[in-house]
Amino acid sequence: MSASFERPVRIRFSHCDPAGIVFFPQYLVMTNALVEDWFNEGLHIDYAQMIAQRRVGLPIVKLDCEFSRPSQMGETITLTLHVVAIGRRSISLEIVGHCNGESRFRAKQVLVTTSLESGTSIDIPTDIASALATFAPQPDSIEAHRS
Repeated sequence: MSASFERPVRIRFSHCDPAGIVFFPQYLVMTNALVEDWFNEGLHIDYAQMIAQRRVGLPIVKLDCEFSRPSQMGETITLTLHVVAIGRRSISLEIVGHCNGESRFRAKQVLVTTSLESGTSIDIPTDIASALATFAPQPDSIEAHRS
């Protein structure tokens, strides 16, 4: 199994809709913040510098979300990020939000390294690829994913 990156998130009033549960787009805001924290703290790549100075973007090009149970204001959910695959220009992630042993949502995302100057995809920069290697899925977990 690959290494994971986790972060607790307190569900706030601003995350919720009038029904008192997390408004589903807020989960995407949370997962984006998790990816940013993962780059800064897990990969030791300065995300702001990557975007602003290096002009390397990481847009989501594919997204699949499953919402299994509502989360309510006051709860703390844990977001767990796993790298599913690393390509030449893309990173496939799975992010699970869970609370008290139950899944709340699952997001599968494909991110593509992009030149913010040209708007086209680029190879993952060498330093980022090296940092990603510590989170790369192991061959046995790839086989388990296929079955």
